[in-house]
Amino acid sequence: MTIMYPNRRNNEVQRVQKNSETYGKSSNTYSNRGMSLEDDLNATNTYYLANNIANIHKKPTPVQIVKVDYPKRSAAVIREAYFKQPSTTDYNGIYKGKYIDFEAKETNNKTSFPLQNFHLHQIVHMENVINHGGISFVILKFSLYNEIYFMKATDILTFWKRQSDGGRKSISREECKEYGTLIKPSYPIIVPYLKCIDELFVI
Repeated sequence: MTIMYPNRRNNEVQRVQKNSETYGKSSNTYSNRGMSLEDDLNATNTYYLANNIANIHKKPTPVQIVKVDYPKRSAAVIREAYFKQPSTTDYNGIYKGKYIDFEAKETNNKTSFPLQNFHLHQIVHMENVINHGGISFVILKFSLYNEIYFMKATDILTFWKRQSDGGRKSISREECKEYGTLIKPSYPIIVPYLKCIDELFVI
């Protein structure tokens, strides 16, 4: 059954349904075409939604528009705007009746993932999600190696505390391998992170 959405959303769902057979079949697969982690996750979530697997979306960033110019009647140009409030995490939604909330980060660093890529309010948010019974995690990508890791928020909190206690200010690539789960791109799902949830959490 095709799920109908207004405007862009419906077109995106239909595109994924129509082209799903191309994922992973060509020698230059979708996951290594230079797409960003966000692009890959958005396409993955669209596939999950179109196939009634999960309902997970990227959170909109609340922005207050201050000044807009209208050079043409049919066009508007935003000249000044600011964030209403700090963003929390990138994605949230529902999977098998459970609240899902996660952050996606990528780095060009060869050996580690800098914790400065996280903000304190994001750490607090992930802790709150856990305390209220939700599933919180982070998807980390080492872009130079095209490696994507799934890491529980509880482990991120541990590394954050280590930093706060005067320890290392990053998560080494070896620690990502030890504490995280490598996500292997697959067909037709580009970043099949729900498999990690099934393996690591009781739902």
